[in-house]
Amino acid sequence: MELLESALGADATARCGLATSPVTAQEAERIAPIFKALGDPVRLRMASMIAAVPELCVCEITPAFDLSSGTISHHLKTLREAGIVACERRGTYVHYWIRPEVLDALSGLLATA
Repeated sequence: MELLESALGADATARCGLATSPVTAQEAERIAPIFKALGDPVRLRMASMIAAVPELCVCEITPAFDLSSGTISHHLKTLREAGIVACERRGTYVHYWIRPEVLDALSGLLATA
């Protein structure tokens, strides 16, 4: 969560897109960790799965991958630490949802117009 706040700053949606103005060194330093977290194919797929629905239980994520539960947990932790997803434990399961402000910030950065 802290990484997200430092990466996006106070007004993330006001950023100009890459095609309209260069990213400053400071912006690049703040946003690169989000791209790094999404740079792994497994984490990109996980983030996509989570973003496609209002929330997703870890028990629904795990079967989609041929990975150990420890590896799944590690990838989800990386997504959480980057601020891409948030989660809540309910009983024995953890439920995840995408942080829409991250998608908005990335969309704004990647916008062409």
